[in-house]
Amino acid sequence: MNIFAVFEERIGEALESLTRAGSLPEGLDRRRVVVEPPRDASHGDLATNAAMVLAKEARTNPKALAELIAAELRADPRVTEASVAGPGFINLRLDPAVFGDVVRAALAQGEAYGRGGAGGPVVNVEYVSANPTGPMHVGHGRGAVFGDALANLLAAAGRQVVREYYINDAGAQVDVLARSAYLRYREALGEPVGSIPEGLYPGDYLVPVGQRLAAAHGRDLLDKPEADWLPLVRDTAIDAMMAMIREDLAALGIRHDVFFSERTLQHDGAVAKLLAELRTRGLVYEGRLPPPKGQLPEDWEDREQTLFRATDFGDDSDRPLLKSDGSFTYFASDIAYHRAKIDRGALELIDVLGADHGGYVKRMQAAVKAVSDGRAVLDVKLCQLVRLLRDGAPVKMSKRAGEFVTLRDVIDEVGRDPVRFMMLYRKNDATLDFDLAKVVEQSKDNPVFYVQYAHARACSVFRQAREAFPSEDFSPQALARADLSPLTDSGEAEMMRLIAQFPRVVESAAAAHEPHRLAFHLYEVASAFHSFWNKGKDLPQLRFVNQTDRKSTESRLALVEALRGVVASGLGILGVGAPDEMR
Repeated sequence: MNIFAVFEERIGEALESLTRAGSLPEGLDRRRVVVEPPRDASHGDLATNAAMVLAKEARTNPKALAELIAAELRADPRVTEASVAGPGFINLRLDPAVFGDVVRAALAQGEAYGRGGAGGPVVNVEYVSANPTGPMHVGHGRGAVFGDALANLLAAAGRQVVREYYINDAGAQVDVLARSAYLRYREALGEPVGSIPEGLYPGDYLVPVGQRLAAAHGRDLLDKPEADWLPLVRDTAIDAMMAMIREDLAALGIRHDVFFSERTLQHDGAVAKLLAELRTRGLVYEGRLPPPKGQLPEDWEDREQTLFRATDFGDDSDRPLLKSDGSFTYFASDIAYHRAKIDRGALELIDVLGADHGGYVKRMQAAVKAVSDGRAVLDVKLCQLVRLLRDGAPVKMSKRAGEFVTLRDVIDEVGRDPVRFMMLYRKNDATLDFDLAKVVEQSKDNPVFYVQYAHARACSVFRQAREAFPSEDFSPQALARADLSPLTDSGEAEMMRLIAQFPRVVESAAAAHEPHRLAFHLYEVASAFHSFWNKGKDLPQLRFVNQTDRKSTESRLALVEALRGVVASGLGILGVGAPDEMR
């Protein structure tokens, strides 16, 4: 039960009534009308901007229109007060019975409460896509968690989601990986290799790859020219790196439906075919690009190039498709890759990338628009850097990786749940300080502990209730029949309001592609629950379990179970556990 959607529909009925009465013109565009929680909870339970967004089109004063709408809503028995505020906002206060119905709906639906049936086109979410050249670092982890939670969120909102990983297994970086692994192969055979040459990957993670090559091939590869051994070593090294990456992702509870190989695009001729098609459509031409603004980069060449008309589709500049040696640019491969996604049925594409890919956004959105004839849309979500700290001090590099702290090191130290929740407890485009000491603290200042503790406490309430009333049925089905009229305290009302807001949070967070909204809401829910728990310490009549008052106990248990279900469902969407006990 989404009371915001219910009252959005009710406001639509009010507007239709005013139209029939001649107070409003026909055909008003209602798409910008929203029903949301008021900024200040003291103003009521719901607020709408209907008069503000419709007044201009209706050629009337916003405040006057708000009064007309409010008068219609006052006739609704569920509305106890409809007031006009400021220049034309309408605040609604609802009968408490409405929130009782919300609690019952949450009890009846369990963890399905708040999940929608939005439908719409298939959504392809591409995330992680780390180069298969070594273990994942903490920055990869942020994109991995964000993408996975976003995919979960979209699925919870009713969308059909494809989770995808793009394997960058073509290009210079995997040749460097092969040469680095070959050095470890020689080392495994007892050859002196000295220090790792500059330009190769120095981490110890390639030592097992070298040992595997030595066990499989003995000394046979030593006598072969690089052109012969490089493809074999490259394939072995990529397979080993992807196995390691999959293990790291599994440790975070992250899964993908599709692992798409960049190399297949080249082997299948997909890039060349797409460029020929774009050329036929007049979207590719030979020309020169103006120099970049400011100081010229050392690698800039003033030469005639094969260019994609990206500016025709909203980009700031046309973009090269071929390098000076005639090979495809990364952009050309990326266009073909996104076309492959569209050909597989996805018309809504989301790419989760590191912050250093900011220059990629406009060109790829232009490319997607071009190759789909405007049918597909691309949203690129950039994840900012993660600063890894311990008690406020920067953490040193990993010995195994050689250049950075691995994601697996962090997971092994603090656990999956703190990593996932804290990666989501800040908006993706803001830098994140991740303190290894603070994320395991058991305090209100540690959001993941605070939210999980709310679920554990709710479970403990039921353990207490079953000890106090051993013969009672406290199942969700039985509690849905409870009388909820005793829930009159302001703390109880706040918990019911937050339970009622949950479906809207899921829907709006999915629409905005912002999982942090859900993490913030869960912290609010937890805070309201802990506050009421503490209130009961001082006021025995407000305790969740009162052995001398079965009726109030039953009412509060219904509220606690509905709240517990919201926390469990929300944590599940974020990919975080909901423990019954905290140790």
